[in-house]
Amino acid sequence: MPILQTRRRFLSTLSLAGAAGLIRPPAVFAAEGRLETTSVRLAKMPDMCMAPQLVGQELLRDEGFTDIQYVDTTNDQLAKALAADKFDLTLSYIQQFLVEIDHGAPITMIGGVMVGCVEVFAKNEIRSVGELKGKKIGVRALGSSPHGLLSAMLAHVGLDPVKDVEWVADPLFVKMFADGKVDAIEIVPPASQELRARKIGHVIVNNAVDRPWSDYFCCMLAGQRDFIRKNPVASKRVLRAMLKANDLCSNQPEQSAKYLVDKGFTPRYDLALEALHDNIFAKWRDYDAEDTVRFYALRLHDVGFIKSNPQKLIADGTDWRFFNELRRELKA
Repeated sequence: MPILQTRRRFLSTLSLAGAAGLIRPPAVFAAEGRLETTSVRLAKMPDMCMAPQLVGQELLRDEGFTDIQYVDTTNDQLAKALAADKFDLTLSYIQQFLVEIDHGAPITMIGGVMVGCVEVFAKNEIRSVGELKGKKIGVRALGSSPHGLLSAMLAHVGLDPVKDVEWVADPLFVKMFADGKVDAIEIVPPASQELRARKIGHVIVNNAVDRPWSDYFCCMLAGQRDFIRKNPVASKRVLRAMLKANDLCSNQPEQSAKYLVDKGFTPRYDLALEALHDNIFAKWRDYDAEDTVRFYALRLHDVGFIKSNPQKLIADGTDWRFFNELRRELKA
């Protein structure tokens, strides 16, 4: 490796980890036991909801991982790809995990990570979710995560998501909204940032600030069930890197945004920085992961997206051991 490249990586590691006081003392590793594997596969996409997973690359090295692979995927396929063993762990919106676990997929959620990043855009004359009655709502596909979340939001204000709106499924749903062919859509950065910059529509729900959605995690870390079972030390260390990366995204957004661009995870510094400022990465110590599962499971069950009750999903698809330990360890 060229000396300049080595030095750049060294300085990057110091700025993102050492300067933040996040390097773990050897005693912590000794207490946890030997790392079962030094390899880990994670999902990769430019969605800034994924930021801690990407910013955490150097922190994963500090945790002892020497082979860190990022596997390209798309937002709507994260949980399915995890269930198919395309990677070992990934962040994703909780609904994806709940739907797949309900279908029997070998997925285990091990911690809550962040709040926010989802926004519902509507035409300017529509001021609330309740005003979507009789309107067209665009989604990538029926049964997708946005379809489920929007259905839950409609039901929350007393609308029937089957009878009271018209769902328009099209991979180009964002363009359809921009062209005025649908009345509302649910999106995340960078698509939401691009619409805002073009002054197309406006936001009627932001799950980072609007209750009840803002009271719960939106993105959870989950792993392939066999990986979690066979590699408990590695699983805990991956989660620790994610949670520490959360703090970096929150406390050092400028450095984190630059890191994401320098590493080729996203092309635009300005949009990355805006997303890091807008999303909420600092509340993972305060929110309850199991309450989040219960909240979303009830709402998705009510609108027919899952059949299992919350307790079954918690029993079949969660393991909070590492999350609870790390909340105590990283409480400061």
